[in-house]
Amino acid sequence: MIKYFKTVENSFLELPDVQENIWINLSNPTEAELHKISSICQVPQDYLRAALDEEERSRIEFEDNCTLILVDVPLKESNGDSSIFTTLPLGIVIASDNIITICTKEIPLLNDFMFGHVKGFYTYKKTRFILQLLYKNATYYLQYLRQIDRMSTDIERGLHKSTKNRELFQLLDLEKSLVYFSTSLRGNSVILDRMMKLESIKKYPEDEDLLEDVIIENRQAIEMANIYTTILGGMRDAFASVISNNLNIAMKFLTSVTIVLTIPTMIASFFGMNVPVPLSNLPHAFVLILGISFAVSSLVALFMAKKKMF
Repeated sequence: MIKYFKTVENSFLELPDVQENIWINLSNPTEAELHKISSICQVPQDYLRAALDEEERSRIEFEDNCTLILVDVPLKESNGDSSIFTTLPLGIVIASDNIITICTKEIPLLNDFMFGHVKGFYTYKKTRFILQLLYKNATYYLQYLRQIDRMSTDIERGLHKSTKNRELFQLLDLEKSLVYFSTSLRGNSVILDRMMKLESIKKYPEDEDLLEDVIIENRQAIEMANIYTTILGGMRDAFASVISNNLNIAMKFLTSVTIVLTIPTMIASFFGMNVPVPLSNLPHAFVLILGISFAVSSLVALFMAKKKMF
């Protein structure tokens, strides 16, 4: 799908077709759409296809009048009752007259720009647009990292009494998401440093503060991802032992109950034998045997309770 946007006299408009100084957004484009934009904007199709490979690494390439900036963006997806965090490549192509973004899915990052949620955004200010994209991208990383932290706290509460592996698997999913985030953020940091050294990207004094904010946000996201990764790794190892200990406690309790219940069964087995047994001639022998069984079981249970076996 192709969408065209342009800033006209401080108004952000969606256009029906290509013009100069516009933003072209490609979301899961078809072959025909890729060929169309490549022909009109004089952009190599390899630049447009780069972001369609989910395994593509972050990088910068430039050829003639075109520059490709490939970064990883965070994405949150629902998986039943839980959420999965992953990353996707986002391609930013700076053409002679336009700026093009390409992604395999519609992502919240680009929707914020489409719906006018970003202040000071102009389609004809290409360098600022790129910096705003990278800044907003870093804020999404921070937002999702905070959500991962809250989710890990909720899982931690359930782990205290758990004897199953479900919570551990959830921690593993979060830890895997953090590995994706850390790798992508480090790649984006390298891209940011290199991007500012390219002569093909114009630099303006008024964008220096924004550039500094982008670098700070990206570094903060990297630090948070590293911290949460360390915490989750330690938590996973600790609670693996907790789950094993909880299971041992449950097994100890069931074993103690089994021993206590075995005593009446054993006494009843003795008196159920087809041979002469004591108390066989007493009219109240059944009640007496029940009393003896209960008394012995109670004594054993009291002994086990003092030994903290219950």
